[in-house]
Amino acid sequence: MKLEDVKHIAVIGGGVMGGGIAQIHAAGGYRVTIRDLTDQIIKDTRHELHDGKWGVKRAVERGKMGFDMAQQVIDNVDFTTDLADLADVDLIIEAVPEKLELKQDVFEELDKAIKPEAIFASNTSGFVIREIAANVSDNRKSRFIGLHYSNPVPIMTMVEIVTTPETSEEVIETAVGISKAAGRDISMVKDAPGTYGFILNRVFAAAYREAKTIVDDGLATPEDVDRAMITGRNWPAGFFGHRGGIGKQW
Repeated sequence: MKLEDVKHIAVIGGGVMGGGIAQIHAAGGYRVTIRDLTDQIIKDTRHELHDGKWGVKRAVERGKMGFDMAQQVIDNVDFTTDLADLADVDLIIEAVPEKLELKQDVFEELDKAIKPEAIFASNTSGFVIREIAANVSDNRKSRFIGLHYSNPVPIMTMVEIVTTPETSEEVIETAVGISKAAGRDISMVKDAPGTYGFILNRVFAAAYREAKTIVDDGLATPEDVDRAMITGRNWPAGFFGHRGGIGKQW
């Protein structure tokens, strides 16, 4: 599917992450439907998007978003618990909990219910994309890609676009275009069987192992390690729970 053919995006899984993904793509001009399992989850997700810490109301109050754009986001996002409402969407972005079998089951169900030309994307933090796509049809595998966002999505502009050997060039170009429309800073990365994580989480995990070794060897306290990273590298948060300025931005 070409970029100009994408009009309607569905986000599978609400909450802070799913709501944030919906928010940025609605701001990018797309109609977005959030689908989750219960009315209560839908209610909570709507609250996060409208009135939550990273939602549009606070964004307007803090001068991060104009009123007209906030209204566009609200108008462009709808909610459903009914899978049938997604039959004609052009792009699916999955944001369910980080459990491989759950993601596989979700995509297997979606593959049977969604039009065959639609693009499927997973927001997994690090599972192998080809493994997530294991239960979809062969036709869908060329339309399968990873879109890994960083939370909170409205202010963390990174997206990792994860490609498999089967992902078509057209789908890659479409994913790039949609991400740019949402104001994302794109890092391209290839799927890597036998690993967990892409760029962000693999690099962070390696750094965390070294930080933990420094603490375990008695060379520095957790507080001092975090302070060094926050004040020396401008990290918003350290390894051991101490935070810098991320919450102050909004």
